[in-house]
Amino acid sequence: MNLQIEWASTSFLAHNVEVPTTSKKPDSARRLFVTVIAIAGVAVTASCGGAAAENPAASSSREVPSTPAVPVPQEIVLTFVGDNILGTDANFGAATSLPTLWAESGNDPAYFFQNTKSLFASDDLTVANLEVAFTTSSDKIDKGPGEVYHFKGDPALVGTLTAGDIEAVTVSNNHTGDFGQQGFDDTIATLEGADIDYFGEGFTYLTTLKGLTIGFVGYQAWTDSDELRAEIAQDFADLRAQGADAIVPYFHWGIESTPEPYDVQTALAHFAIDSGAAMVIGSHPHVIQSMEVYNGKLIAYSLANFAFGGNSNPTDKRTFILQTRLHTLGNQVNSVDFRAIPTRISRAESFNDYVPTPYLSPEKEEVLGYLNSLSPTFGGRIATEFGPVAGG
Repeated sequence: MNLQIEWASTSFLAHNVEVPTTSKKPDSARRLFVTVIAIAGVAVTASCGGAAAENPAASSSREVPSTPAVPVPQEIVLTFVGDNILGTDANFGAATSLPTLWAESGNDPAYFFQNTKSLFASDDLTVANLEVAFTTSSDKIDKGPGEVYHFKGDPALVGTLTAGDIEAVTVSNNHTGDFGQQGFDDTIATLEGADIDYFGEGFTYLTTLKGLTIGFVGYQAWTDSDELRAEIAQDFADLRAQGADAIVPYFHWGIESTPEPYDVQTALAHFAIDSGAAMVIGSHPHVIQSMEVYNGKLIAYSLANFAFGGNSNPTDKRTFILQTRLHTLGNQVNSVDFRAIPTRISRAESFNDYVPTPYLSPEKEEVLGYLNSLSPTFGGRIATEFGPVAGG
């Protein structure tokens, strides 16, 4: 598939990064060209005097009219996960930190996503929130008084995304800029070096999957302002002009540790859907928030944490993997299915080993019940099997 990373209209940070146009995962569709050429033989006779008499060869050719390609129905599976802090804060205890446990694994690139890789590898695209600066800079930005965090990770940790089959990340959050412009630029360069696609903070991402071009864009959304709405509308228009058939915004928003979205989230989510988004994805509260069906489209307000180096033992380790399945014909999305896979951010309940692991029964059913209780517009339909977003 062809992909582009383009500038969106505005940016949280001023960027000095040149973003190349790249391509990967070429589309499997191929065109067949047929040419039929009839070649006649050449007859040669010799005269008694030794002079050759040559008769011109008779030849003919005709073009076979090409038959227009007939679109066939396709299914495109997109996977979304929440907050990934592949690093730590320097003030955290080193003994239980994410970098320490990674070192104990022998810096195994497959360590963090070992229990979810098979799921990610079987989809068409996996998207995560990357909430860390991949940098060696020590120049922290001033976040003011109170309890604040500055998260950074060894740039080598980017290899865990590749090993885990995570192809794209949003960088719109409150931590990719923790080490200033240098730290952010280092992060972008690190992602590019690992061939991980990214969007947010002024970047958009276009990719074509099975004939459908999808545009991704990310936002930090702490207030519902006219300026942000104008930015969203302009970004959507730009993505459509660049060929997007479907648009997916990933918002960083909400109140931490709160299971219900507040008015800023719902207003912006509804605005995005009304502006043409195919679905809306969100994160930041570090806990599961409700899901909603709005005008037939899916909104996931918070996917909670995933490989989360921001806390060595969070009280609430519940998260879920969201998968959406787009039923398409050509460049049209006819319907969308979804499923939620209840997951714990760690293999253990007593501490965080930073290895997200899908729940087994009965915990799986308990998390599904909790998510359904938060999400009345789905009418109890959230399940581990695919079902239609709009009901049926």
